[in-house]
Amino acid sequence: MTDAALPTLTIVVPALDEEQAIGDTLKRCNAARAQICAEAGLAAVEIIAVSDGSTDRTEAIAREVPGVTVLAFDANRGYGTAIQTGFAYGNGELVGFLDADGTCDPLFFGTLARAVVEEGADLALGSRMGRDSEMPRIRAFGNALFAWILGILAKQRLDDTASGMRVIRRTALPDLYPLPSGLHFTPAMSARALLEGKLRLAELPMPYAERVGRSKLHVLRDGVRFLTCILQAAVAYRPARPLLLAAAALAIAGLVVAAGPIGFYARHARLEEWMIYRLLLASLFAITSAIATMAAVVAETIAAAAHGRARAQRGVTGFAVRVFSRRNRRLATALLLGAALWTVAPGIGEYLSSGHVTMHWSRAVLASLFVVLAFVFGITTFLLLMLDFIAARSDPGVPPAPPDRIHHARAGV
Repeated sequence: MTDAALPTLTIVVPALDEEQAIGDTLKRCNAARAQICAEAGLAAVEIIAVSDGSTDRTEAIAREVPGVTVLAFDANRGYGTAIQTGFAYGNGELVGFLDADGTCDPLFFGTLARAVVEEGADLALGSRMGRDSEMPRIRAFGNALFAWILGILAKQRLDDTASGMRVIRRTALPDLYPLPSGLHFTPAMSARALLEGKLRLAELPMPYAERVGRSKLHVLRDGVRFLTCILQAAVAYRPARPLLLAAAALAIAGLVVAAGPIGFYARHARLEEWMIYRLLLASLFAITSAIATMAAVVAETIAAAAHGRARAQRGVTGFAVRVFSRRNRRLATALLLGAALWTVAPGIGEYLSSGHVTMHWSRAVLASLFVVLAFVFGITTFLLLMLDFIAARSDPGVPPAPPDRIHHARAGV
């Protein structure tokens, strides 16, 4: 393959008041060019430094390094904005970035770029959670926690959700954008890539050194932002998963609360008066669990239409979609209404004959639960019918197949 056919890599180095480390970081990037190209089979490496409103000598020092394009903002616009601006000004078929604080080794771009060029990954990131990492313990714990949460939501394992060293195929950027402007740029990218499921990810352990200078990361504030962007991505791409997790938790809580009265009734065929509070609370848990489950089915339908994919057929979401199909929802609605009527039938008969009701209160509570659940199923069916109608109106459909023969009747004489 000729050099003209080989891909190039644009490395973006965002920097905010990094005068102590920016010079050495850029010089190390320069020195690593040849090895990166040789290891990954690249034609060239382009380096772009972005001074994100720095008030110290960061910009001036960056301009002194030969072979580096320097972009500068007069005011701070955010870590994510700096990186995305570098991507936009770069020319590489591959784009990458690393922090300017001296924590990452630019030579590792060769390993990351090779994973994209030779192994077909769309996004390769360096994990800072390996044995050679000098990451502070509090940040390591936070990263492990976010990775665990994202793993539950995405059903894929990623050790480091906020890695600051990555290589991305430029053609994959539209599937990642829009991304936030702040430090939560990296976890948002990780969450979208995993939850959308279109891109192939590669995670490779890399050495990580203690940073030079003062960190811009605020553990509590930015930790909340990281968690928020992960949950937002889950809601946008796989909304059924957090809803089904909530539904399961509510259902378990309802069973735990109702276990006592149910066991008592099984032994004594009656309920104590004070148990009404437990049963009402259990009924509330059951209703909210059903609402969350039906919301998950509706949300999965909306997300599938919005992202141009089929509704989930596998996993917990696929199971919920199949179990709560239109036919099963209609059947459940009819059965629940029938059960509600059967439960309070003695009270209705008593009222019609005598004008008074002495039926035990537990029957009214149970019948009310059945009616509300039937209403939830019915409303869900209505909403999904509306979504199907909207989808049918927006889809032109397949044109009818042309007939094999056409016979035109002769005009009448």
